[in-house]
Amino acid sequence: EISDNGLNLIKKFEAATKAYQDAVGVWTIGYGTTNADKAITGISIRQGLRISQETADEWLRQSVDKDGPKVDKYSAYNWNQNEFDALVSFAYNIGSIDGLTASGSRSKEEIADKIQAYNKAGGKVLSGLIRRRQ
Repeated sequence: EISDNGLNLIKKFEAATKAYQDAVGVWTIGYGTTNADKAITGISIRQGLRISQETADEWLRQSVDKDGPKVDKYSAYNWNQNEFDALVSFAYNIGSIDGLTASGSRSKEEIADKIQAYNKAGGKVLSGLIRRRQ
């Protein structure tokens, strides 16, 4: 399970109680919640939408609870808590760690190196993604 440090890592890079369009124009709110998360939110994220801090926290918790198993399926790596937290954050941001791990065929060192390449949105390198991947 993701630790408080892991949740705080995600919160460090995403936070808004008012909907906004991200770097590629996707309506986003809370800690990165989008319309892809409608099963959690039950509503459409759109211009003008506002939510409480408690709602943002709850949606984040529900989302990372779905992302933990995406990391757990690669338990043969014996992730330490920091690695697990970083990979849940990555899965939360990207949707999966399958590509990053090459479906479990990369070494931890290769994964640590490869994660730096995930620094683009809409084909543009974003400084926020560089910091997040570090």
